[in-house]
Amino acid sequence: MRRLFEIEIPKERIALYPREKGKSKLLVIRRRPFVLEHRIFSDLPEILKRGGEPFLVVMNDTKVLKALLPMVKPSGRKVNVLFVEKTPGGFKGMAKGRMKVGWILKTPKGRVARVLGRDEKGLVLFEMENVLDALEDEGLMPLPPYIGREPIPEDESFYQTVYARNPGSIAAPTAGLHFTPEIIGKLKKMGIEVVYLTLHVGIGTFRPVKDPSTHRMENEYYSISPDVAQKIEEHRRSGGKVLAVGTTTTRALESWALTGSIEGNTDLFIKPPYEFKIVDALLTNFHLPDGTPILLTAAFAGEEILLKAYEEALRRDYLFFSYGDATLIL
Repeated sequence: MRRLFEIEIPKERIALYPREKGKSKLLVIRRRPFVLEHRIFSDLPEILKRGGEPFLVVMNDTKVLKALLPMVKPSGRKVNVLFVEKTPGGFKGMAKGRMKVGWILKTPKGRVARVLGRDEKGLVLFEMENVLDALEDEGLMPLPPYIGREPIPEDESFYQTVYARNPGSIAAPTAGLHFTPEIIGKLKKMGIEVVYLTLHVGIGTFRPVKDPSTHRMENEYYSISPDVAQKIEEHRRSGGKVLAVGTTTTRALESWALTGSIEGNTDLFIKPPYEFKIVDALLTNFHLPDGTPILLTAAFAGEEILLKAYEEALRRDYLFFSYGDATLIL
């Protein structure tokens, strides 16, 4: 996998803002035989229908929390604290710089959080009342650090899927950001059923991988309703194929396949080689070269195929990462 890690994405190709929903570029990667096609995301229904194979599309309906909480240290210095996990008396978070036990941090509206210390993973422990209310009222969308700008009000729609309904993620399932209600409606009109599961995206999905052989994922909660699970099973028994929208959806489906549990916490780390049990096609974005999503994508597409696809995207004007363009791997 070292070759994938050595891909360099020029700074100017990192999307700082998304294209209009539905109008992103779509690189279609056909594995057997290997062919690359350059399309627009709104072509997705026709592409799936053209193949003649009945697809069931599975999406992650998690909703991104406004998890970045602006606060002020006792010194008066401003700091953005990333909410990671709720605790009985407050929350765990990530913040740059020193955090001294006993410090009182304040939000712009005067809410207070007291620093209790750090846990074994280095997360800061805060004592704070009604933290989820504070996030909803004063929080910002938690854009990935590489975007390199402060969140703006428009990010509340940019960085949220149009079908988000179950709050709990601190990062977006970015493959779903391209969909519009019209595209989903067209899929259904063409006889392509769309179903939803939930996986709440945490910090583990995006932590850099230094060594794939020793890397461990953080637990993330997932849930697949019995009705959706039954639809997927019946669809596959009838010879149909499953398209997973995103690596988070893929991890939820494969966790179910491996454990038999439709609800729980998963630390499944998919990397080459891996035999997929449920997912037949994958819709995903272009990923950071040192993260877990690109390893999952390489396991699905094949390392050589994915490398060629990324090189082709770099030769053209594709945009990369969370706000960038998409790939469809068939």
